[in-house]
Amino acid sequence: MNVALLEPLEISDTLLEDFAKKIEDAGHSFVAYKEKTTDAEELYKRSKDADVVIIANNPFPKEVIQKLEHTKLIQVAFTGLDHVDLEAAQAKGIKVQNASGYSDAAVAELVIAHTLSLLRKIPWADSHTRSGGSAKGLIGREIKGKTVGIIGTGNIGIATAKLFQAFGAKLVASSRSQRQEALDLGIQYLDLDELLKQSDIISVHLPLSNETKNYLSQKEFDQIKNDAILINCARGPIVNTESLVAALASGKLAGAAIDVFDSEPPLSDAHPLLSSYNTILTPHLAYYTKEAMLRRAEIVLDKVLEFLDKSK
Repeated sequence: MNVALLEPLEISDTLLEDFAKKIEDAGHSFVAYKEKTTDAEELYKRSKDADVVIIANNPFPKEVIQKLEHTKLIQVAFTGLDHVDLEAAQAKGIKVQNASGYSDAAVAELVIAHTLSLLRKIPWADSHTRSGGSAKGLIGREIKGKTVGIIGTGNIGIATAKLFQAFGAKLVASSRSQRQEALDLGIQYLDLDELLKQSDIISVHLPLSNETKNYLSQKEFDQIKNDAILINCARGPIVNTESLVAALASGKLAGAAIDVFDSEPPLSDAHPLLSSYNTILTPHLAYYTKEAMLRRAEIVLDKVLEFLDKSK
């Protein structure tokens, strides 16, 4: 079978060569492209002869998938699948699978970093210090004793909860179903409105779907406890941007740290969050650590080899 990696996996050339050798030693061909592309024609050109297509977080649109005649698997080197047209793939009989688990620790750690940065005003303290200022006006808050609301108790939500627990926070959660692992941690499940009313720190860990788009909007922000902070390292459209900006502007929300947006960075100069009060923005890098990239490559290779072996 033919295997095509359509975009870089952010691993060394040596590791990529080892990746390729294991596929070729199993009797298959492998080609890797060193540059990303969003051009549909180029994506089709790269994938049209492939039985297995490997992508990361680059969009793989319907217009490409509908033309594929040989592809049996789209292996996504990413956790979310919202950038792949799943209906088009299903209609063509193409299996789509992700690389769940590779970035659990990386995302959870960035949530903690964002939380500490907001509560201890680290970005503002850095700027203030560099301009000759003192600690005056920079009094912070602690995680210990705060109520943390985890929205979505999948693997990343659980990993994040464990870190917050180590800081001495009280944990509550809202999710479609209750996980025993969460209950074993002492997490109390609440409905969303009650979680918003009780939480000092709110961390979003939902996948993006039709059901979760605008999951936090004006109605939900009206329920939020005064002086709460919001962390979103999940997917941008889960949180309605206009409602978030309004909550920050009114002071209802004390701060927000946002790693994900309605579209991938770079953001336009007119993006309303760029001028929002008490806001920390990062360019969708929660998953992006050396360790996570290595785990991702290992997971993808194992899944591709398993698929090829079963397809003999």
